[in-house]
Amino acid sequence: MRFPSRRSLLAAAACLALPFASANALAQAGWPDNKPIRIVVGFAPGGFTDVLARLIGQKLSERLNTPVVVENKPGAAGTLGADLVAKSKPDGYTLLLAHSNSNSVAPALYPKLPYNILTDFTPIIPVANTPLLLTVHPSVPAKDVKEFVALARSKPGGLRFASSGGGSAQHLAAERFQLATGTQMTHIPYKGSGQAIVDLLSGQVELNFESPPNVMAHAKAGKLRLLAITSTRRSPLLPEVPTMTEAGVKNAEMLQWFALMGPAKLPADITKRLNTEVAAILKSPDVAAKIHEQGGEIMGGSAEDFAKFIATDSAAFAKLVKEANIKLD
Repeated sequence: MRFPSRRSLLAAAACLALPFASANALAQAGWPDNKPIRIVVGFAPGGFTDVLARLIGQKLSERLNTPVVVENKPGAAGTLGADLVAKSKPDGYTLLLAHSNSNSVAPALYPKLPYNILTDFTPIIPVANTPLLLTVHPSVPAKDVKEFVALARSKPGGLRFASSGGGSAQHLAAERFQLATGTQMTHIPYKGSGQAIVDLLSGQVELNFESPPNVMAHAKAGKLRLLAITSTRRSPLLPEVPTMTEAGVKNAEMLQWFALMGPAKLPADITKRLNTEVAAILKSPDVAAKIHEQGGEIMGGSAEDFAKFIATDSAAFAKLVKEANIKLD
């Protein structure tokens, strides 16, 4: 009788063990290889979400030695791109440069949202946040927030504020401001910030709550006036612009955040690796400089803390939407 060799026995044992191998180990076999990693952006090229995705994508490609491509899927305040990622395979090759609109605010605004922000994504790392600026046309006679509030109260519904769309950060910032000040203004939504700013510059609308990069140059040229910023502290780019609290308005802070996320059930080792790599990228001087130039503040932190933050943030926005009775057509 011939007995099997030691080598044959080892090979047979290995085969028997395969079905019980770690799911994470199998999922990560060959990650990352030459297969491109895709970062989906739910907005058109050129905006801050897109800028961050390309900035991080380039650095990530260098650090992982694998291609990273940015794919723009604009529409529905970023929810189309988010939905695409939510339904993707959790293998580390499809990621989302998420925005607070799509991954925090959306459930309160879209009753039929096709994904769950808490269960259909794997938070990886918060990247940055940006405040908004209460910006008025020079024809508005108010020179500071106190005068502006008095003006708005004197003519309910008479002042028109632009936004990049219903439910956008600009829209929500204005609604929060109205609740905080007891004022009533008229919302004029646009399909993006571009046309909203054009009409603000021409005086078709009196004000906007807008991202710093979109209005700073116009303000320096005297074409717009900056009354306050919605962050908790002044911006180094605009040290002369007071915060809402400094200007006498409490509970009007608003930050829009940007983060890297993956589909649900992304293997823990991939999540940790991406968190570590992006954290290192955010510490590089050139990346930090580009984010600060856009009026952004670097965030960073653990995936676990970020998951807790999303839950708290979404609850706060749901409260705002309910109190302001915001409904999208």
